[in-house]
Amino acid sequence: MISVKSYAKINIALNVVGKTENRYHLLDSVVLPVELHDTIILQNLKNGIETYVTVDDFSQGSIEYNIASFAIDKLASMYGFKNKFRVYIHKVIPMQAGLGGGSSNAAFTMKAVIKQLKLNVSDETLLDIAKTLGADVPFFIKCVPARMRGIGEILDPITVKNNYYVLIVKPFEGLSTATVFEKADQLELKTGNIEDVIKALETGDDELLANSIVNSLEEAATSYIPEIARIKKILYSFGLKIVGMTGSGSSVVALSQDKKLLKKIEKELENDYQVEVTRVLK
Repeated sequence: MISVKSYAKINIALNVVGKTENRYHLLDSVVLPVELHDTIILQNLKNGIETYVTVDDFSQGSIEYNIASFAIDKLASMYGFKNKFRVYIHKVIPMQAGLGGGSSNAAFTMKAVIKQLKLNVSDETLLDIAKTLGADVPFFIKCVPARMRGIGEILDPITVKNNYYVLIVKPFEGLSTATVFEKADQLELKTGNIEDVIKALETGDDELLANSIVNSLEEAATSYIPEIARIKKILYSFGLKIVGMTGSGSSVVALSQDKKLLKKIEKELENDYQVEVTRVLK
């Protein structure tokens, strides 16, 4: 039996720049891993007939977590092993939050299986499998700050100079990624300067970063959950400047080097929202 941490991510910038011929959305995004994580416990079932994946997020009920199952099936078909597993996922990352929890679980479940079976799998091969599972899954293979393009398969590592803490504020209502993209297709989407975001992170220019944050999906997400806009206003009112929605929502994130300030705001908001303070992983 082994245990692995399955980290969350935040999008500091997200441009939707087009579509592929088969209707997948093309993205240009700056993605940062954060310390907030689920825990995956994997047990090799010596006489198992099938693999069981269970999740303890009781807001969703006790469910089979399909993307993690698919990830194991992909590995098994490629490497020919017959092993079956019991996979237990202790959820801390909120679901339908724009934090990549499901994609992270898929990636880190594969890593756990590889570790358990001592498979010789390169990152490149793992990335090829990850591409078939979902847009965010490839990011979690290396899980370092990166510019993510295409349908999530083009990843270029970036550096982050400052030591940022992250305040995550999520309305109790979540959002389906598919629903948000469907709405976004009906809108004229805003895009921003990704190069400025990367420059700001690399040089530690908080003012440039605050002015460069963008999310093409924010208008679509806010049309379903207007509280997203209210949360942003609340965070600005506390003096935070690096504020934006992550992924397809519904979480809003704020970056600061002042952990005490973020913990204070967390106390203020914890009765009204799901709130977490974490930090960017480099």
